[in-house]
Amino acid sequence: MHELTAILVSMVLSATPLLLAASGELVTEKSGVLNLGVEGMMVVGAVVGFGVAFGTDSAIAGFAVAAIAGALMAALFAVLTLIFLANQVATGLALTIFGLGLSALMGKAYIGKTLPPVPHLHIPGISDIPLVGPLIFGENAMVYVSVAFVIAIAWYLSRTRSGLVLRSIGENHDAAHALGYPVRRIRFLAVLFGGAMSGLGGAYLSIVYTPLWTEGMTAGRGWIALALVVFSTWKPWRLLFGAYLFGFFSIAQLHAQGFAVPIAPEFLSMLPYLATILVLVIISRDAKRIRLNAPAALGKAFRATA
Repeated sequence: MHELTAILVSMVLSATPLLLAASGELVTEKSGVLNLGVEGMMVVGAVVGFGVAFGTDSAIAGFAVAAIAGALMAALFAVLTLIFLANQVATGLALTIFGLGLSALMGKAYIGKTLPPVPHLHIPGISDIPLVGPLIFGENAMVYVSVAFVIAIAWYLSRTRSGLVLRSIGENHDAAHALGYPVRRIRFLAVLFGGAMSGLGGAYLSIVYTPLWTEGMTAGRGWIALALVVFSTWKPWRLLFGAYLFGFFSIAQLHAQGFAVPIAPEFLSMLPYLATILVLVIISRDAKRIRLNAPAALGKAFRATA
């Protein structure tokens, strides 16, 4: 029971940065914009969040500034793709490369430094219940924030007028424009939100999960977050399940090595990425479902007409 609790708690911690980044990317893609720069925004959020938290002794300040840093990176992407109509795929890849280089430069001063552990919730009597207590009532605040974001996004997209407008723009931006909706403005805001969420995901890695800064610490999590959006078929509740599933794969290989499983550690380390590829291959076999759920205008440039 103790080992099972440790694995499940570690799974939740590992899944949280994926859930934060993927939630933001889901909203971005629902507006019809494909931003492949999640990895770059996450790693910039990680170094900025760590630097601010280290300098101010405040994890909250670190998360806040990391969200701003991620949004600024996303704003660069939005200007290039929404105003100057640059190719979204190429620009997103360039944003990732730029973010990795910028974070390496900014993070030189923080290598070898650490932060104090972020406190976890503890409710006397409840948090001590075997398995359920530590898993549900003993996590850090950002775990609950990430789940709250999923709930809020699901409600926003399906129950609010502005959410329905955002979805309509992702389906047919020309028709939305003809009805008088500000397509570029709404997409710009959606991209900024996606960047802020990626910044939070990156900051979670450096402030809570590690907590320290190392170059390239996102280690491909931005790409897994992108895959999660496809895995969830652009539905928030499936995204929640998918994030914890991938979190389980990420942490299972560490525990397998700890239990001295007779499998090469290099193979175990690649399990999360192998699982990502396998899931995408399986999902891609049902092309009809992908077409039905994917925003019809995803990745298409909007050219306003009079």
